[in-house]
Amino acid sequence: MLDNPGEIALYFFATVAGIQIIYFLFIFSRVAFYSRKFDLDHAPEGPVSVIICAKDEELNLQKNLPLVLQQRYHQHLKPTYEVIVVNDNSEDDTRYYLRSIEPGYPHYRHIEIKQAAKFIPGKKYPLSIGLKGAQYEHVLLTDADCKPSSTYWLSIMSQGFTDDKDIVLGYSPYHKKPGFLNKVIRYETFFSALQHLSFAMSGMAYMGVGRNLAYKRELFFRHKGFTSHQHLASGDDDLFVNAAATRKNVGVVIDKQAFTFSEPKQTWGSWFRQKTRHMSTGKHYRFGHKFVLGLFSLTHFLFYPAFIAALFFPPPIIWLALGIFGLKVLIQSIITYTAMRRLEESDLFKYSWLMDILMVLYYIIFTPALMFRSKNRW
Repeated sequence: MLDNPGEIALYFFATVAGIQIIYFLFIFSRVAFYSRKFDLDHAPEGPVSVIICAKDEELNLQKNLPLVLQQRYHQHLKPTYEVIVVNDNSEDDTRYYLRSIEPGYPHYRHIEIKQAAKFIPGKKYPLSIGLKGAQYEHVLLTDADCKPSSTYWLSIMSQGFTDDKDIVLGYSPYHKKPGFLNKVIRYETFFSALQHLSFAMSGMAYMGVGRNLAYKRELFFRHKGFTSHQHLASGDDDLFVNAAATRKNVGVVIDKQAFTFSEPKQTWGSWFRQKTRHMSTGKHYRFGHKFVLGLFSLTHFLFYPAFIAALFFPPPIIWLALGIFGLKVLIQSIITYTAMRRLEESDLFKYSWLMDILMVLYYIIFTPALMFRSKNRW
């Protein structure tokens, strides 16, 4: 029995820190030490359908769609992929732009949706229409505001499909901009990717990000699309992956030439609303996924308070607590820095410990999103 409050505080802190160390050593290290190389010159280029859903995205499409249409993905000088843009009831001039570029790209077409689907909010209905209209079995999804990092994006992402991989997860960072908000957004995006990509490589894929996500049409229709969660505005990416993923059917592609960059939110309010909407789907994950994610988040949240509590006790408690703290800091720093380099986010490392402390506030602010319904909108 532990009768000494100092020993109780130390053992509690050691348990919290130990769980965190296990996550970093055995799960998050998979992104940090990802080593697969991709062939840019002799890769098999089977047919792929790229699908983009757009709603009032004329300016973003003008900027980014040509980069999708000009991918190096050809056989005998002919594109071996198609690009489908689903225009979902846009009120700007999106439809006129989409029509104007059709003559120049034989591998491109667009679908007009002129009537909203009742009781199916968000982009699940237009995405389903795009998937039904796709010619090819392999589909790659991105958004109108996403810019491929290179002309090899499609080629590298398609290499994620192998005989046993039905889902391919990519990385979609945000553009670097001045200001603290941009660093917070980019760090949160990095941290989310560190988790979901590492868990996927550990055989526990629980989500994907629709800005850079691929899967097979057969898998989509076998799982009846978005039927089980069509009443939710979000979840066209993470809830589908959560339901369709197995321990073996998910591949991960990490390559700087296969990223898709997005424009970050410019105000705290707009970012808060975006994160609240996205996180509201977490309560619909499988129980096992919620448990492992919840355990990490809980111990992450408790780490600093537990450490501070242990410092109020005299030696040897305080020295042991400092040693445990230093070990955790060392392991986390090595894996975080290596993973940031892998994901081309190494400029964020100097802010990483400040961001790690601020994650305590992040949990406090966004945890309610896991318990309450979000508004159903794009």
